[in-house]
Amino acid sequence: MSIGIALSPFVLDNSANAVDTAVDLGTVAAEVGLSSVWLGQTFSSDAIVLAALIGRAVPGIEVGTSVVPVPGRHPLLVAGQAQTAQAATGGRFVLGLGLGARSLSERAFGGPFDRPGLRLREFLTALRSILDTGAVDFRGETVTAASPMPAAVAGADPTVPVLVAAMGPQALRATGELADGTLPFLVGPEALAEHIVAPLTAAATAAGRPHPRIVAMVPGVVTADVAAARSIAEAKTAFYDTIPSYQRVVALSGAQRAAELVVIGDEEAVAARVADYFAAGATDVVFSQTDLTTPEDQQRTWRLLGELDRARRSGVTTPSRRR
Repeated sequence: MSIGIALSPFVLDNSANAVDTAVDLGTVAAEVGLSSVWLGQTFSSDAIVLAALIGRAVPGIEVGTSVVPVPGRHPLLVAGQAQTAQAATGGRFVLGLGLGARSLSERAFGGPFDRPGLRLREFLTALRSILDTGAVDFRGETVTAASPMPAAVAGADPTVPVLVAAMGPQALRATGELADGTLPFLVGPEALAEHIVAPLTAAATAAGRPHPRIVAMVPGVVTADVAAARSIAEAKTAFYDTIPSYQRVVALSGAQRAAELVVIGDEEAVAARVADYFAAGATDVVFSQTDLTTPEDQQRTWRLLGELDRARRSGVTTPSRRR
């Protein structure tokens, strides 16, 4: 069990240099005791490249993407990037993939956002072949991938772990059968246990695969101004209220809007919620949107999460908490 943070792509975009800032923040994350740093993919910085650069510069920390959308990408190219990142980090890279959003995908790439479940399964099938064997010859209905020469990257050991931001039944089945775990976002602990962990584990077991990794992506911040943070969270998460897959998991979590699942409060409240996610079956908890309020609140959040992470690694169940 480990705890990490996700860097905001918008913070990186608004810095003087996205790469320098990402490496600096990754260094700070390691210094406060966090186990992992994750990068979201937008239409600016490349998340896989940034993860590789952070992992190369910061010894010991795990780096991953959360997530690279499948639309607009090809398994051979993604596999090459991911394996290169694995070699660059000495085996500390995790590839997180997702289906993406229809509104963004169709506008950006022009093609229809149709049959996403089948596309995910076919993408994973081709990708799995490349990562496991260094070659692929797959011709599906939505994906064709055939390597005319070896596709393995020297030094990419161990095999790159693949996680999928799967939340619906079809995506969870494909993930359980073909990937190594999942990165659900905006799913409460109770819904995580019943609607993510249980079906994903069943699919993995039926496919003869190891127990899946469950990386719960949780938006949240430690702050004294709960009301202001909640208001900001409403605006920052409104986009997810328009996406059917998120509408479903938000409702299953007992909430009406995504903002209700943002964890906001003092150290004790946030630590308790982290514990809830682990109790629900998460193998890792990664906090995102820790920049919701002030830089001081973000630092406070990272310090708490680092303290909790160090305590878990040392076997302490109730660490002291900074106020």
